[in-house]
Amino acid sequence: MTTTPEGVSLGMPQLPAPDYPDDVRARLEADAREIVARYPDSRSALLPLLHLVQSQEGHVTRTGMRFCADVLNLTTAEVTAVATFYSMYRRKPSGDYQVGVCTNTLCAVMGGDAIFEALQDHLGVGNGETTDDGKVTLEHIECNAACDFAPVVMVNWEFFDNQTVASAKRLVDDLRAGAQVAPTRGAPLCTFKDTARILAGFPDEREGAVEAGGSAGPASLIGLRLAKGENVAARVVHPRGGGAPQDQPPAEHLSSHDAPQDTSASDPSHPSGPAAEEGE
Repeated sequence: MTTTPEGVSLGMPQLPAPDYPDDVRARLEADAREIVARYPDSRSALLPLLHLVQSQEGHVTRTGMRFCADVLNLTTAEVTAVATFYSMYRRKPSGDYQVGVCTNTLCAVMGGDAIFEALQDHLGVGNGETTDDGKVTLEHIECNAACDFAPVVMVNWEFFDNQTVASAKRLVDDLRAGAQVAPTRGAPLCTFKDTARILAGFPDEREGAVEAGGSAGPASLIGLRLAKGENVAARVVHPRGGGAPQDQPPAEHLSSHDAPQDTSASDPSHPSGPAAEEGE
C-alpha cells in the first residue's frame, strides 16, 4: 500500500515488481530449470529457488519473489508467505558477510551476550543492520547447534568457535579489511551471495570445501556413541569452585569449557549483580 510521508495509507495497491533484465532472467531461468527438475512436484523447489534469487542481489527482492512465482506457477502471496517465514531469506540489502552471534542460553552464559553487545558498539550497528561499507551484517541468532564450543559466532553459516569479545572484534575487522579469515571448522569463507547459490543446490567450488570437516564436538556425540553400543565412561560434573572427592580423580571435560565465564548477569560475580529471582 502507498503511504504519505506522515505514514497515512492512501489505500492504493503497490505496483507490480519490475522484472529482471533479459540477460539476468535468462541465466536464472536456466538455473531454475535445473533446480525444478530435481523434484517430482515443482512447488517443492520453492526453497532452493528463493536461495537462487537471493544469490543474485544478496536478499530476496520483490522481483525475485515474482520470478519464483512465475517459474512455479504460484501466486506472489504464496511465495511471500514462505520468504517471510524463514529467517535465512533476507528481506532487505545485507552485507557480504552475515555475522551471527549465538545468544541462546549456553552461548549467552559463556559470553555470547557480551560479544553481541560489544560488536554492536564496535561496528556501530544494531541487530540486523549492515555496516556503511556493506561488508558486515550483524545479527543475534538463537542457536548455532554447536554448544560444545560456546560461545559461537557464525559467518555465512561457517563456525567460529570459542569466541571472546577480543577475537570477535578482530574477526569483523579482518572481514571488513578483506583479510583472509579461516573458520574454526568447515569450509573456507565465501560471500553471502555465493553461500546462497550453494544452498540453492549448486556445486561448492571453494577449494577444499567438500573435504573440510565440521563435525560436532565430543560431548554432543556421546548419545550417538551410546546408540551404537559403544562404552562411554561415566562423567561426574562438580560445582564450579569445588573439586572432585579425594578418592575420585578429576573427570575429563569433553567440552571446550568447564565453567561459565563471568559475562552473564546471572553470574553472582558479574558487576551488575545476580539476576533477580522470579517475583522480586
